[in-house]
Amino acid sequence: MNRDVRIEMPYEAEWIIKKIRERGFEAFAVGGCVRDTLLGRTPGDWDITTSAKPEEVKEIFGKTVDTGLQHGTVTIIKNRRGYEVTTYRIDGEYRDGRHPDSVEFTSSLLEDLKRRDFTINAMAYSHETGIVDAFDGMGDLEKKVIRCVGCPRDRFTEDALRILRAIRFAAQLGFSIEGETYGAIREIAPNLKNVSKERIQVELTKLLTSAHPEKIAMVEDTGISPYVTGDFPLVFQAERERMAGAASGPEPFSCLALLPPEKSMRWAGFLRHMEPDMVRRILKGLKLDNETVDNGKAMAGAAQAPLGPEKAGIRRFLSRMTPYQFDGCLRLKALDKDPQTEEIRRLWEEIERDGDCVSLKELAVGGGDLLAAGMEGKEIGETLRRLLELVLEDPSLNRRELLLEKLRG
Repeated sequence: MNRDVRIEMPYEAEWIIKKIRERGFEAFAVGGCVRDTLLGRTPGDWDITTSAKPEEVKEIFGKTVDTGLQHGTVTIIKNRRGYEVTTYRIDGEYRDGRHPDSVEFTSSLLEDLKRRDFTINAMAYSHETGIVDAFDGMGDLEKKVIRCVGCPRDRFTEDALRILRAIRFAAQLGFSIEGETYGAIREIAPNLKNVSKERIQVELTKLLTSAHPEKIAMVEDTGISPYVTGDFPLVFQAERERMAGAASGPEPFSCLALLPPEKSMRWAGFLRHMEPDMVRRILKGLKLDNETVDNGKAMAGAAQAPLGPEKAGIRRFLSRMTPYQFDGCLRLKALDKDPQTEEIRRLWEEIERDGDCVSLKELAVGGGDLLAAGMEGKEIGETLRRLLELVLEDPSLNRRELLLEKLRG
């Protein structure tokens, strides 16, 4: 990998770095943006580190946003996009296992890079200096390895979330984790109790929606799973039992890569052998949004339910699910080699093409019709559901006069 490579930065990032340097301070693009550019990936953000203190940055740019002054970070808005600029710093003690108790600003870029998590995230760049790589991050990129900066035990003890970040980066980049770093993950795994469920969930979601979701197996191998949620180890137990009969084959969870890299789909695929109530409990426990919880429970539950290539049964499923959820259900069945999946999908396409009624809102009669017929209260809802059941069995009955006649009969 060419260490003299010139990194093309967005105009705004170049402009910010140039303005800071013109005032006599150092400034570099740093972290993930350098890593991703070297890997040929498009960075999501361009973070900048500088020897200028926050008040000096604010003075240079005038209008800034105070996004983390206590940690030396201000955000500069340029062309309606935010760029975080953080002063070189040395972190104090991490007594809560997540955040430094204090930070000390420094004039040394090396001291700032020392506090970062992994070598591939501890590189800086400017056009004037090229790549600053004090910990051989470029070498680790070439070797496709995740390795901590300095002592792995220290890095993970400082911030336990880094344990999951190591596995997440391995999944996103298709890298392995260096031996000493992997051993430290196992040792420090109990410290994850100091990390919020929301933070854990964000890392796991990124892992599951990556190109290598099968690396979720590391969560069990490293002893992390009990600290995710109480039920989480049961997911790995179910996968082991499912694969126990196979003499050889793909590694656990490798089939998840066949699903679209969407949050609901991948979580449902991961949990598809759990009971629906447990799926809901796990997703709720990880503070996932209600839409993902509902999708995951519906998809995983339906994937376990028997469903054959018969239109009435398909319409009944569709009456209880959104089209997206039913698509997910079929995708999960396909993962488990259900031989009828393709035919079910073909019949579903026919149901949609023919406009068959599959919900109360598509029913040819409504609550007003039943009120006019003298019904009231719960009777209306129960009757509508009974009529829907008739129509799900025979879509030709979905005509107002026929359904009203059924009522009179």
